[in-house]
This record gives sequence, structure tokens and C-alpha cells, in this order.
Amino acid sequence: MLKNILFISLVTFILLSGNKVHAQLEGLLQKAKDKAEKAIEKKVTNKDSSHKSKNNRTDGEFDFISGDSLIFAENFSKYAKGATATSIKTNGAAIVMTAESENGKWMLLRDKAIYKLTKPIRYPKRFTLEFDILASGDQIKDIAPLSFGFTPDNSVQDYTSNAGAYVELHYYDTNQVNVGNSNPKKYVNTTFDLTESLNHPIHVAMHVNGENMTVYLDKTKLVDTELFTPTAAKNFYITAPWEYENGAKVMISNIRIYGFSKNK
Repeated sequence: MLKNILFISLVTFILLSGNKVHAQLEGLLQKAKDKAEKAIEKKVTNKDSSHKSKNNRTDGEFDFISGDSLIFAENFSKYAKGATATSIKTNGAAIVMTAESENGKWMLLRDKAIYKLTKPIRYPKRFTLEFDILASGDQIKDIAPLSFGFTPDNSVQDYTSNAGAYVELHYYDTNQVNVGNSNPKKYVNTTFDLTESLNHPIHVAMHVNGENMTVYLDKTKLVDTELFTPTAAKNFYITAPWEYENGAKVMISNIRIYGFSKNK
């Protein structure tokens, strides 16, 4: 009888111990499973975040369509070489020149100067603005950043970089482009290979529709986002680089501003 009791107790102990060990094993396995799932989740999250960050630039099909109603155009062809462009006002100089290996006339952007249109334009709600930039020199790093966009006023009294809704080309960083506005607060950092544009014209195209602005360099869409408040005044401007080195320079030409017909 005692032997039977001892045997039953031993079996019960083994079974209970087995259950405990089994439960412990299940717990360890579940913890390992949870840890693995969290690691996978973190990896996927990081991958998504990286994808979103990379796609601050909205590359893809070139969908820019210029307006159909001409508002303003300037290619400096009516000016003699060395003359001052009267359609542009500046705190520096607006000297017209020619460019080696490039057709047409160009206006040189003097360092530390800001440029705006002499006559303010009453922009419609929806319009496009295009122009060409020609950066020339031995290396792209010889050029400080250049900005362009739209400011609330048309004054050229002071050199102002990144005013209003702006696009800033960081030449000396070779590929950095910043887009933003302090009101509303919107800042987008993206990239574009600026070294490819050295000694070759680069075409800028902007489509403004109310509070939204889409920016293209050549056929690359850099940003499509809200950059204006509903009542913001708009005055086109270009801020020249603060400095050049080793004889580098930047010129612009072929400015065109178009509105859209009411049925467009």
C-alpha cells in the first residue's frame, strides 16, 4: 500500500514538474516570439520611415503644364551686351551678357544681390513661372547657395535669402535643395545633382495654384506642397549667391510667366 502511494506521488510530481517545465518553456517561447515580432515590426517601421523620408522629393512622370495666357516674358534679347536690364530691379547690377557655348542673352547675378521684377505683377490664383539658370565655373563648390521664389513685398533694399516661399540650391553641397516658408511653417529638404548643371542650363518650372506650389528642376519634380497662406502677396525674386570663388558665376534668362484661361 505504501509502495503504491509512493509510486502515485512520484508520478504526480513528475507530471506536475513536467507541466511546470512545459509552462516555462511555453513562456520562453512566447517571449522569444514576441521579441521576434517586435524586431520585425521595428524593421518594417524603419523601412517605411526611410521610404517616406526619401520621397520628400516626388520624382516620377513629368506632369508640368505651362499656362496658356502670357503675363510676362524676358529673354534679354533687346539689350546690348553690357547693358542694364530695365525690366529687373536690384540692389546690385542687372548686366546683360552672352554665355560661351549657349545661345541668347543672359543676365549676370552679382554676388550679394537680390533681383525682382521692376513692375509688380498681379498674379492670378493659378499660374506658372519658368526660367533658366546657368551656373558656370571649374567646380560646383565655388558657388554659394542661390535662392528664388516669392516674397510678400517687391523691395530690393536688402539682400534677403530664403524670403517668403523659397527654393534654395546648395551648390557647394553639390546636391542639397531646400524648399520652405516660415508662414505657413513648411520645410522640405530634398536632393538634386547640381554638379550635372555646371556649365549647362537648368530649367526651373513652378506651378502655383492658390496656396500650393509645385517645383521642378529640369524634368524632376522636387516638391508639391502648400507653401502660401490664402492671402499671401506674391513677388517673384532671385537671390544671388553671397559669394563666388575662382571666377565662377551664375546667370539667368528666359523668364516666362503664364496664367490659365478660365475654362482651363
